[in-house]
Amino acid sequence: MADLPTLKPTTNSLLRLDVASQTTVAVAYSGGADSTALLLMLARQYPGLVQAIHIHHALQAAADDFAAHCAAFCAALGVPLHVVHVNATPASGQSPEDAARKARYTALSDKVRELNQAPGQKNPRRAAIKKVVITKVAIAQHADDQIETLLLALSRGAGLPGLSAMPLSWRREGIEFTRPLLGVTSHDIRAWLADQGLTARHPGGANPGQGWVEDPTNLDTQFTRNRIRHELIPAIGKAFPQFRQTFARSAAHAAEAQSILVQVAIEDMALAGNPPRIAGLQALSPARQGNLLRHWLKSSHQASPSTAQLTELQSQIANCTDRGKQLHIKVAGGHVERRGNVLAYLP
Repeated sequence: MADLPTLKPTTNSLLRLDVASQTTVAVAYSGGADSTALLLMLARQYPGLVQAIHIHHALQAAADDFAAHCAAFCAALGVPLHVVHVNATPASGQSPEDAARKARYTALSDKVRELNQAPGQKNPRRAAIKKVVITKVAIAQHADDQIETLLLALSRGAGLPGLSAMPLSWRREGIEFTRPLLGVTSHDIRAWLADQGLTARHPGGANPGQGWVEDPTNLDTQFTRNRIRHELIPAIGKAFPQFRQTFARSAAHAAEAQSILVQVAIEDMALAGNPPRIAGLQALSPARQGNLLRHWLKSSHQASPSTAQLTELQSQIANCTDRGKQLHIKVAGGHVERRGNVLAYLP
């Protein structure tokens, strides 16, 4: 298979690069199979308009080998590479996967802003000095990652935001992030790489920069996502061969329902205020009140309350029947308290 039928049209519609304004796309490049395929395809489609960012998590002994491999691969491809070191140590009560994910996206956003503010640099494909203007960051998550995310959300009793799984694109701090491989399976990605003559190598092995690197931690089933990948998904596939399509459809339905809840929350916040007035919250039904509180905490403070925290917060709001009644509850990494007639969130 010379082309991925679903991959190529997706990437063509993904990036509407304006060469005249020197728009550039950054690829989050780990050195693994998925990001290698994405980087290679975009570099071929948009020569001179692609850069790579490698996040060095320092979480395993092979981390330096991954960075060295990425540097060699990008040098051969003629793509500028930026290696960013992060501290992905999880906080108390935080999973290692969540800590690494948050550190990764923060680092990607920070690096893009830094590059966009830097003076012009020589492009390896062109002689002229150009100003980097990165407007998109491409992430190599694929259809199997989407299923894993949905199953992980189900295992944790997630609501609609979790069941919506991963969006194709979203904005973060003025930067558009996008997942062009979200409709492509891991099997098809690796088959495409094989057609390009690329093979896997292991950390510490010979020929850095050739092919892609297999991350040894992907086989460690102490991580929930790996147990889902290696044990649960194969069993589901045997019982329901079309599960990728049907699960993706369910996630799309959840995303549509969640978008309606966000619209309702925005309308309710327009009446209750931001920060919300206690009287305005008390006028809402419990379901709409909870929906507004989740939206306020997430959109204004990037805080996501647990079910128990939200239930307790709503109980305390109901008890605020006089001006002297205080309210104080831990939510996510901070606290919600009463400030006069409104709520306040303190990180």
